[in-house]
Amino acid sequence: EVPPRWAGPGRAGRQEMSPCGPGRYFCTAGRGLEPFLAQEVRARLGATEVDCVSGKVFFRAAAGPDELRKLRSGERLFLLLKKHSPLAVSGNKGKMLHEIKSLVIEEPKYWLDIISVWRNLHGHEGKKGDVARENPLALKRKSEEETHTSSKRQKMEQEREVVSEECQVEAGERCVVPEMISDQECLIESSTSSEDPGKDGGENHTANEQLSFSFRVSCRCSGAIAKILTSQEIGRAVGIALMKQCGWRADLRDPDLEIFVHLSDIHSVVGIPLFRLPLANREYIKTAGLRSTVAWAMASLAEIHAGAFVLDPMCGLGTILLEAAKEWPDACYWGADISDSQLEGADVNVRTAGLMDKIELLKASGKALPLPSESFDTVISDIPFGKKFKIMNDAHLLPDILLEMERVLRVGGTIVLLLSRDLRKRMDGLTTCAGSDSPEAIADGTSETATVKAPSVDGNPSSVANGVGESFLSSRQTRFASLVPDGVYGVSLGKTEAFIYKYRKISAARN
Repeated sequence: EVPPRWAGPGRAGRQEMSPCGPGRYFCTAGRGLEPFLAQEVRARLGATEVDCVSGKVFFRAAAGPDELRKLRSGERLFLLLKKHSPLAVSGNKGKMLHEIKSLVIEEPKYWLDIISVWRNLHGHEGKKGDVARENPLALKRKSEEETHTSSKRQKMEQEREVVSEECQVEAGERCVVPEMISDQECLIESSTSSEDPGKDGGENHTANEQLSFSFRVSCRCSGAIAKILTSQEIGRAVGIALMKQCGWRADLRDPDLEIFVHLSDIHSVVGIPLFRLPLANREYIKTAGLRSTVAWAMASLAEIHAGAFVLDPMCGLGTILLEAAKEWPDACYWGADISDSQLEGADVNVRTAGLMDKIELLKASGKALPLPSESFDTVISDIPFGKKFKIMNDAHLLPDILLEMERVLRVGGTIVLLLSRDLRKRMDGLTTCAGSDSPEAIADGTSETATVKAPSVDGNPSSVANGVGESFLSSRQTRFASLVPDGVYGVSLGKTEAFIYKYRKISAARN
């Protein structure tokens, strides 16, 4: 399903748009979160020309860096320079590298204009900001003088094959050895001339300032092109070409500018990261738990309103509560957990975020909450699963936990849960019991809830499960007739597949 339209941030969220003209951007997103990000840029930034593809959302917005930095469902944000159709793949490596360089390389004035826009977005001042005001003619003369030296160094570099690499961590996935995958993002650094160009006065002084501007190329290739060329080969070729054309200095560790090149079967994209740290890195979270982007997406489905009471009965480190309280500050939040260490971590996070007056924490089991019935408007939780958490191996725990959620939830309220694939099957079995007296009907998948949907990139629902799977019934035939399914969304937690389930309570719970 496509997530319901988000009404926008709470009272403390949205600000006026920047007076500058709309810029073109793209933002990376974890798998399954693209529809959430697309809705967020429309609601938060008033974005237009929004286009979703796998792992990315392209858009145009008249927004300053402060507004752009508030995006919560995206990973990394880029200023979009080029977006073209996929490159034609051939067996001629030299020809393909030439086409790739032609895609990236432009006249020096083009790059100076791009740097100027980038600097304006960053609000940079001082010496490095002078780069945007360089004379492109002086830059071109200097690049021609450096051509011979650069060519010699290129040859030496190819002979030595000294390539410095770092893999970017995107959408929560671990960095892997480059030789083991083709879909990777490697940072390529090339050495540059050590000659001193500042001997002849003003013109060489200008060129020397330009050489002080450092860069690196981040190249990620996937699909057919990755079978012909590696990210290292592409990054090296683009980096050397930029050095020759612009006279820049390569710096892997602390560059002034990073140029991102992504070549795939879908498109060819060139961009510049707007911020050094990913948007998903939250400064207000001391100890990370659930991926912050997924936590925000869950909270966006919960229909939190001013004055609402929101509960996470298995809050862990409190990531969901933190994301919700930051975005919707006019609600009251409660978190419970049975683990002392998790509650201690959650308390540190709450204090770091300055949300002590918004979030209450208590030690309690999700199976027996010391809270009144029908006292919360929303229940939202990441049900523990995976190797780290063994408690959900017992199939009988999930019905008890769901019973408590149903009990404390008011009629008309919502439940939003994050489930593994195995827990999804168990949940389907439990909630399908409400519509059928026959366990066989559940096993056969004849219930209306047997087929669930997950959001696809183009916004059309795609089936992710056919048949409900096994039925987990307690000896008393537990039913959850008051809970009606209201959406299922497939998301990625790195290498783990997960599902966000939303339910609405339509009547009082049965005893």
